[in-house]
Amino acid sequence: MRNVYIYKGFERFWHWSQASLILFLALTGFEVHGSFSVFGFGKAAEFHRTASWLLIGLIIFSIFWHFTTGEWRQYIPTTKLLKEQINYYLSGIFKGEPHPSIKTELSKLNPLQRIVYLGFKLVLIPMTVISGILYMLYKTIDQNNLIVVEDYPLASIAFWHTMGAILLMIFLVVHVYMTTTGETPTSNIKAMITGYEEIEEEDDSSVSNEKKQDKK
Repeated sequence: MRNVYIYKGFERFWHWSQASLILFLALTGFEVHGSFSVFGFGKAAEFHRTASWLLIGLIIFSIFWHFTTGEWRQYIPTTKLLKEQINYYLSGIFKGEPHPSIKTELSKLNPLQRIVYLGFKLVLIPMTVISGILYMLYKTIDQNNLIVVEDYPLASIAFWHTMGAILLMIFLVVHVYMTTTGETPTSNIKAMITGYEEIEEEDDSSVSNEKKQDKK
């Protein structure tokens, strides 16, 4: 095992800020939805709107960071070791079997994580953000006579936004659980705080597999 600087400063800031904003948006959003009362409807709506613009700004910065640093390559999907990775999470992890893919500085995500996180970035986040923007600007669009106002379109927008919020909460719950599957239950969380993580030494075969994954 060797201690390696895996997660850069902005990467950690973006990760924790995004998680905090999503959780706060869920809290205020479901209050606006009438699920419970914490801040009161007016304040919850105000806080939700402010946090949503902060999240959009963070997303824009993170996209810029990913492309300027080349970190976007971490999410290129691959089928190499995908079946093995799924089997590991379904049964191997409970039997103490070794992890089928080794994390490196250049390959932080296993094959299944690449697919899931890519879907999170390209489908789930855009669906929730776009529907949220449309919902916020619906009355503005109405007043400018840019669309025909009917009950169904607004209800549809609200449905997809709420669906996105529910799926985001499911994703976060699964994500938090998966963080406990490292060398210790807290090692992955610690790595995302300090940037350093203990990873296995690479042998020739693992290096070869990683190269094949990147080329896939």
